Amino acid sequence: MRTFDSIADLLNQDRPGYTLPQGLYTSEEAFKFDTEVMLKSVWLYACTVAHVKNPGDYFVFDMADNSVIILRGKDGQIRAFYNTCTHRGAKLCDAQKGSMPRVMCPYHFWTFGLDGKLIAARGMPEGFDKGANGLREVAIENLGGLLFICFADNPPPIDRAKADISEAIAMYDMSKLKVAAQEELIDQANWKLVMENNRECYHCESNHPELLNSLSGEGFGKGNPEDGVAGSHEAVDAERKHWQEMGIWRDLIEFPDNWWHRVARLGLAHGALSQTIDGQPASRKLIWPFDHAEPTSISVWTHPNSWHHFCCDHVITFSVMPLSAGQTLVRTSWLVHEDAVEGEDYTVENLTKVWKATNRQDRKLAELNHAGIATDGYRQGQYALEENLVDAFKTFYVERGKAALEAAG
Repeated sequence: MRTFDSIADLLNQDRPGYTLPQGLYTSEEAFKFDTEVMLKSVWLYACTVAHVKNPGDYFVFDMADNSVIILRGKDGQIRAFYNTCTHRGAKLCDAQKGSMPRVMCPYHFWTFGLDGKLIAARGMPEGFDKGANGLREVAIENLGGLLFICFADNPPPIDRAKADISEAIAMYDMSKLKVAAQEELIDQANWKLVMENNRECYHCESNHPELLNSLSGEGFGKGNPEDGVAGSHEAVDAERKHWQEMGIWRDLIEFPDNWWHRVARLGLAHGALSQTIDGQPASRKLIWPFDHAEPTSISVWTHPNSWHHFCCDHVITFSVMPLSAGQTLVRTSWLVHEDAVEGEDYTVENLTKVWKATNRQDRKLAELNHAGIATDGYRQGQYALEENLVDAFKTFYVERGKAALEAAG
């Protein structure tokens, strides 16, 4: 394995409360480190159970040179396998998603069951052991309907995050949702800058008019007493007792005990009932266990690559993956009730309008950020108080990066 001595030096230059050294954002060496070491050592958000809703449904998750098939078996279990035939290594699934009765290699037609076991391999010598040639598994965990994978041979613990997230979003029952729309954008910026942009709303007032129809920015690093930044608290305080009586209130969970997840019930702004342009539900079929809408949503953030919003009528999930030192894939999925009918209960345009606009605005900001950091004028800059969640993400990256380097020897 590569030594990554230069990356170790840069990680050691980290300053608490400041941005990362330039090379960790812009260098090819940092991209190799992130995709070959750091990101392989942690849990990564991949997709939802709704992406693999029925037996035979699959979804392909890629990170640099690694490709994983997430597949629902005939027994209903969801498993993850390397997208690699165990014969001579050909890629098995070229399409990103689909459905199939079994997995068949397009090269020599080796055939695998939906459980990964090898079913057929033509012309192999006597004594060939099919049982030893099944697909190679990748660790996968279901956190309340959000599917996370880990490339490590010995994945880190996930129990605390699994319990907290699953309990918070259980009311939205993601097993009864479907993917209504999905979009992939490529930002010309380093993936860490895309994530950092998401972790604050310091930039929102001057950049996100559509989003601010329903979100005030409170709860994104300000507005909660726990954040240490003054805010009106009005959207939450006015409704907290009511939500407690409904049984939906959840106290803020903010990266507890050095864990990698944050969960917050947020009040929506301006009387909005959903994250839409007009603040009204995007779908007539509500997805939570009440027959009416409320001005609230639950947001979930996970280090290092995702965030999610759960409204009463739909869910939006986001994943981030590095494509190169200066390119990042941002995948957004919109989920609605499985019985909702497009054109009757919802329209894709209305469902997706707010976050399509916001994603493009964020893309521009991340690209400006990357372009400025790449110049000789860049120096590590100090975070504002409202950027405490950015600092939390950066600290996670540095600490997990150092730990991954140490473990790799």
